[in-house]
Amino acid sequence: MTAEQFQQQLLAWFEVHGRKNLPWQQGINPYRVWLSEIMLQQTQVGSVIPYFNRFVDRFPDVQTLAAADVDEVLQYWSGLGYYARARNLHKTASMVASGGGEFPKTLDELAGLPGIGRSTAGAILSIACAQSQPILDGNVRRVLARFCAIGGWTGDRKVADKLWDLSRAYTPVQRAGEYTQAIMDLGATLCVRNRPDCRQCPVATGCQALALDLVKVLPEPKPRKPLPVRRLYFLVLQDTEKRILLEKRPPVGIWGGLWSLPEFACLDELQDWCRRQNLAIAPVQTLTSLRHSFSHYHLDYTPVLANLINPINNVMEANSSLWYKVEQIKNLGLPTPIKKLLQQVNIQEK
Repeated sequence: MTAEQFQQQLLAWFEVHGRKNLPWQQGINPYRVWLSEIMLQQTQVGSVIPYFNRFVDRFPDVQTLAAADVDEVLQYWSGLGYYARARNLHKTASMVASGGGEFPKTLDELAGLPGIGRSTAGAILSIACAQSQPILDGNVRRVLARFCAIGGWTGDRKVADKLWDLSRAYTPVQRAGEYTQAIMDLGATLCVRNRPDCRQCPVATGCQALALDLVKVLPEPKPRKPLPVRRLYFLVLQDTEKRILLEKRPPVGIWGGLWSLPEFACLDELQDWCRRQNLAIAPVQTLTSLRHSFSHYHLDYTPVLANLINPINNVMEANSSLWYKVEQIKNLGLPTPIKKLLQQVNIQEK
């Protein structure tokens, strides 16, 4: 099957079966495409839709997003994970707004903005600006790896270079935006990771993986390594007014810029910290340990409940530590595990 035949059959399928009613497909512009592409990184469409709708209701354009406080942006992102995406959204919005409010129209300029990169830039330019630009997100990697029977892990540099060459060769000059949405749709709905529906695939007759009975093998997974385990204690500290102490995390790293609970490597460290802060606490209650898995390690954390037995007599560092009632957490940007833990604590109290 030639590249032109691949394009024609894919576009014909998309006209009949493609998804055209997703929120970011309405009122298409660079801002909405950019936002959707960032949200869809490592996140399923069904999970993104309510976040996208809520986000654009509050931040309808790049100027509004740029003018907002990053804490509020993180609050609206809370639950989507990979919070560097939200911080980069805010940085890029500020840069675009300060430059006149228009997104760059060249691939290199757009890909150079925080958090965008080559594939996301290609999607923005093809879908919103009608430019013929290739993309290589996870869905497209899977479709091309199967269609052309490309072995190896798609994250490997040499394999990725082959796939970029193929993506460039298959992307048409005309109707590039529709093609981009079509090939992403094909990967998201038919050429899925598990149990792909090859019988309904519009390009099955040219698929080398199907011909070679390699559909279940390709693309090859990333070579697995055992994930390391990190263990922490989270202090759920309540004062005499039933408020909980929260700390703001550093702007970079895991849960960067979000509010969280004080964390410690061991119980002795927790007790020492309370003494240094002049926080007299009653005997602590240690809850069952829980696990939250990141892409590169497992976090095993043990919640520790403690109550102050004296009024607060020291001044916490401004903007880095605050006391909040549990019912106020809905207004804060909190990591999902922390939010669930605090909600559970509130249920136990009731």
